[in-house]
Amino acid sequence: MNLTWTATEQRFRDEVRAFAQQQLPQDIRERTLRHQRLERDDYVRWHNILADHGWGAPNWPREHGGTGWNAMQRLIFEIECFRAGAPRLLPFGLSMIGPVLMKYGSAEQCATLLPRMIRVEDWWCQGYSEPGSGSDLASLKTRAVRDGDHYVVNGQKTWTTLAQHADKMFCLVRTDPDARPQQGISMLLLDMRSPGVTVRPIRTLDGGQEVNEVWLEDVRVPASGLVGEENKGWTYAKYLLGHERTGIAGLGHCYRELGVLKSMAAQTQVRGRPLLADSRFRDRLSNLEIDIMALEMLLLRVASSNDGTPGPQASILKIRGSEIQQDLAMLQMEVAGPCAWPYDPDWLRADAAFQGPGPAMAAAAGAAYVDMRKTSIYGGTTEVQKGIIARMMLGL
Repeated sequence: MNLTWTATEQRFRDEVRAFAQQQLPQDIRERTLRHQRLERDDYVRWHNILADHGWGAPNWPREHGGTGWNAMQRLIFEIECFRAGAPRLLPFGLSMIGPVLMKYGSAEQCATLLPRMIRVEDWWCQGYSEPGSGSDLASLKTRAVRDGDHYVVNGQKTWTTLAQHADKMFCLVRTDPDARPQQGISMLLLDMRSPGVTVRPIRTLDGGQEVNEVWLEDVRVPASGLVGEENKGWTYAKYLLGHERTGIAGLGHCYRELGVLKSMAAQTQVRGRPLLADSRFRDRLSNLEIDIMALEMLLLRVASSNDGTPGPQASILKIRGSEIQQDLAMLQMEVAGPCAWPYDPDWLRADAAFQGPGPAMAAAAGAAYVDMRKTSIYGGTTEVQKGIIARMMLGL
């Protein structure tokens, strides 16, 4: 990073770097850097290692069990952990529903649910998108009808990330079908083990099961699972999306994949010399690195403003982060060359063994390329983000 570090920030950076190098389990590190699939236990182990050190919730205030770090500390932590090969911290609890509950949830919800997020005692998933209600989220049709001290929920959610592991879901439901679309929505917290919840996998281009469809048939949710007020869910949903889109910028991921790209280019021989020595390739690499540095500066500005609450600027972060991640994946696949084409999803299994650089490069480049196509769609498509910027920042 092209930053002038204060002595305090440098010491903190050294502390995080040493911790990640020493405490991150080697098997998790290797699978992450090879782009192999991680199991539920891999994420839970890393979360608990961090929690034991008091770093389980890096973006939370101290009063809720977090670190109380400032924007620069959070940025340093993310970058150094990613560079070391750590998996991403699961965002659904820590970065999404957690902040919503801190701002809008009841005291009981905060006391009961927040501590369990830090150690992934509850794995959360996000019940937003539906068939026909992705970019136009306000058109969602999943219904919740009050029945005594419960809500009865019927509908379908789709593209639900890692729902196969989830214990709980924060779910947008329509509680007033006669109100304007944005005004008749509520947010419920439901147990994924409840009768009537069915999870079905959606296979992705890389052969994985990262996303799912979730069917909700007469699912009874206690009224205590309502977040805030009934029919005010659109306000909470927008607040959550600001945090999600800031995270999708993926700065730590960008720096890690830049390192992977440089390593690949150093090992790839072209006309008897490393590709990294080619001036034209270095130009493309430098342009990408400059883009990442600019993204970093923007992320710091957004994180340091408005009391750390993301505004419409999060849409800029989401667009640029998505584009840079796709550019990195594209250039990695170009460097892999012919090795990228015989892609086999079995290479991404946690127990797969790599034989030499060819298969490893193929798995990394081929899988990353097809997987990164999704970044400009999830969390709000690029077209939707541009509309938000035009309306809320440019006044168009």
